[in-house]
Amino acid sequence: MLTVGVDIGGTSVRAGVVDPRGSVLDTSRAPTPAGERALEDAIVAAVEEVAARHAVNAVGLAVAGFIASDRRTVRFAPHLAWRQADVADRMSDRLGMPVVLEHDANAAALAEHRFGAARGAKTAVLVAIGTGIGAALLLNGEVFRGAHGVAPELGHLRVVPDGRPCPCGKNGCWERYCSGTALSATAVELLAKHPGVSTVLAREAAGDSRAVTGRRVAGAARDGDPLAKRAMADLARWLGEGLALVADVYDPEVIVIGGGVSTSAPLFLDDARERYASVVTGAGHRPLARIRTAQLGDDAGIVGAATLARESAAQMATRAAKNHSRRS
Repeated sequence: MLTVGVDIGGTSVRAGVVDPRGSVLDTSRAPTPAGERALEDAIVAAVEEVAARHAVNAVGLAVAGFIASDRRTVRFAPHLAWRQADVADRMSDRLGMPVVLEHDANAAALAEHRFGAARGAKTAVLVAIGTGIGAALLLNGEVFRGAHGVAPELGHLRVVPDGRPCPCGKNGCWERYCSGTALSATAVELLAKHPGVSTVLAREAAGDSRAVTGRRVAGAARDGDPLAKRAMADLARWLGEGLALVADVYDPEVIVIGGGVSTSAPLFLDDARERYASVVTGAGHRPLARIRTAQLGDDAGIVGAATLARESAAQMATRAAKNHSRRS
């Protein structure tokens, strides 16, 4: 059975056809629209594009937001338009096939546990760094969702009281200092303080500060730009600080770093590991979690959502067969 996973983030909507081995066979991509109807139209278009080329049976949506425990409703999404929205039923009606929802980080964590960097781990945390931070906790290979289906929302832990404003409504959230968005904000702040340090980024910011994206800062850091490297060092520091908090609370066996920013891991991960090891409670006197980058990369959310869709569709088929057998 081939299924479609759709990773719906604050920046892009990405759909992929996935086989039972976790391989992505085909993809489509579009920018994330601002409005609720436009977002759903974009999802339908992305799924239909790949479904036209493959026989698919179900769809899983990996959503950057709070998902109800029945995985049918999006309660809240800081970077998306949905609020208490019956997304699974609406998408199923429009696509004509079963649709299941999952938090994007949960989907990525399940994919990494089945096919990637967390395989075999009993206790694992995934930190997905992209537009913001998504997180997931696996206990004995099962997703821990909390009482209302929204745990663990690590990206919105407040690390800087009265710090940078966050779309969630708070100030100083971890993802405001450790994400692609944060990398951009840090670079713009540094440019304001030290305008002559980076000629390339300063020239781009002079036209429009929005041109200084996290992706652009990472590219400049790879090229040796001193200001971009300082911005990357700041991200590494905050990643290490946050991972120490995660380890203090959960004491995981492995921490998987995923999301789009993880593709730049060689620029920051060693420094983040060093910071984590130095500030975690009991530093030097306790085992440390293994910190790995996601093996499935940016496709983890797609693979996890498609895998969940396959399992959900199989369960529905089994229940239907039992009901039919009883009636017969």
